[in-house]
Amino acid sequence: MAGRIPTQFIDQLLDRVDIVDLINSRIPLKKAGKDYQACCPFHDEKTPSFTVSREKQFYHCFGCGAHGTAIGFLMEYDNLGFVEAVEELAARQGLEVPREGGDSGPDLRPLYGILEQAAQFYRQALRDDPAASRAVDYLKRRGLSGEIAARFGIGFAPPGNRLMQRLGSDPEALQRLWVTGMLSEAEDGRRYDRFRERIMFPIRNHRGQVIGFGGRLLGDGKPKYLNSPETPLFHKGRELYGLYEARKAVRRLERLLVVEGYMDVVALAQFGIDDCVATLGTATTPEHMERLFRTVPELVFCFDGDRAGREAGWKALETALPAMKDGREVRFLFLPEGEDPDSLVRREGADAFRQRLDDATPLARFLFERLGAEVDMESESGRARLVELARPLLQRLPAGVFRQLMFQRLNELVGVDVVEQGRTGTTRPGRRRLPAGSSLGTMPPVRRAIALLITNPHFASRDPLPSGWEKSPRPGIGLLQELLDLLRSQPNLTTASLLERWRERDEGRHLGRLAATPLPLAAEQLEQEFHDTLEALAREAVDEEWEALTRKARQGLSEAEKSRLNQLLREKAERDRQSQSENDG
Repeated sequence: MAGRIPTQFIDQLLDRVDIVDLINSRIPLKKAGKDYQACCPFHDEKTPSFTVSREKQFYHCFGCGAHGTAIGFLMEYDNLGFVEAVEELAARQGLEVPREGGDSGPDLRPLYGILEQAAQFYRQALRDDPAASRAVDYLKRRGLSGEIAARFGIGFAPPGNRLMQRLGSDPEALQRLWVTGMLSEAEDGRRYDRFRERIMFPIRNHRGQVIGFGGRLLGDGKPKYLNSPETPLFHKGRELYGLYEARKAVRRLERLLVVEGYMDVVALAQFGIDDCVATLGTATTPEHMERLFRTVPELVFCFDGDRAGREAGWKALETALPAMKDGREVRFLFLPEGEDPDSLVRREGADAFRQRLDDATPLARFLFERLGAEVDMESESGRARLVELARPLLQRLPAGVFRQLMFQRLNELVGVDVVEQGRTGTTRPGRRRLPAGSSLGTMPPVRRAIALLITNPHFASRDPLPSGWEKSPRPGIGLLQELLDLLRSQPNLTTASLLERWRERDEGRHLGRLAATPLPLAAEQLEQEFHDTLEALAREAVDEEWEALTRKARQGLSEAEKSRLNQLLREKAERDRQSQSENDG
């Protein structure tokens, strides 16, 4: 397994990337003073409140509070994980992402290359191969247009070993075809094309690279559907067919429909229902669930309405429970008997099908209706049995409001208060966001110092800085000290680099907000404000220590404490004289 991405590489990457150019490649930015503005891509607005700072390499929306670095923008806008976003940025800069421990992983580019060549071969075969007429007829009968076939890169695997003959011209190419699962091996060791006489559906990753294929057999035979095997590029328990295409077709995905087959995805797209993906011959896994929820807050799982379909729906529900953080929603659409998404949308039309999605059964109702059907709700023993069935499932929900509401619903159904074992308590509401126009003067001093430092990292190298503030008991002093120590040891770090250092820590969210704090002062005034804030914290620390020793003096002080109290008295007297002199001046 590849190691962690070195922090130093992330720092260097952020130094090389211009966040303005990156965001402008996604949404048009306009110059506004020294910064750039646009309507926020993360919420609907008519007046631009989304600001991008080239100086800070940071973006912030004063409307919805979204903020972050170039990495954070790709994660939010392109729905990528952290590693995927780093890889995307590195690719833009022509860099390979290293890994700690010297393990940068194998070079997978030749494997991606051979699969892209295979996809091109299959597309060409669908157009030109004489044996492709059956495939073309099948697609036409399913009502697929050339535009949809092109969007999904649909192709045709001809009979024989045509792919191996075309692409396996040398031993290295043959080995790549084998490693990527494009060849199978007979008992006698002879290798041949895995996919023959099949309609081919390329499976793409988040960057649009082909990582595998699914093939539907034409005519009789088994298996009807065949996927690529597990390879260094393809893991069916993680990948979702159509996710890349859905993200390209719908600028702001709000919901995803999860179906069971490639043809369902493609057929629904033919009717303008583009927010659709399919698992690849496997039940929904936890990895699927997290990838889906990184993309959208709402999922609708679509299954046949028969017993087997409802059992599959129940398995999906069980997989979803641990992922049901507040703000996420899962619903279930069970189709009429004998229908699949393709046939239903053809019979009813797109509007009626979308209405079915809107009316799909919420997870809570499906869970309690399913369990309620297994017990006698009219008897005390039946309701007690419901508790025993439901409680282990509800315990799998993450702490939050949804979990509390589910237990509340169980209480209503059984008529008593069910004890929530392993309860973690209610979550505290988040602190109120600072107003966009708040001045530095209204901020508590530690927050003010951190806001000034995170936006002006070079302040840490100014000598001499006041001392003594480190002894202040105020919350956040430890974080301020950590930031200063880091910047003194690595003076070239930028605002963006600092935010990425704290991404996985609890303080990261607060640092991001402080980095967006308006600073209505000139550069030299900001530096003076930082100096004065540290000085004020130092004075406050001295005053608090003096008061503590004064209170303790009633019970008696040690010799060391008496000496310290006398020193503090002298410091206070000197400070008072300086303050009086400044006032007289």
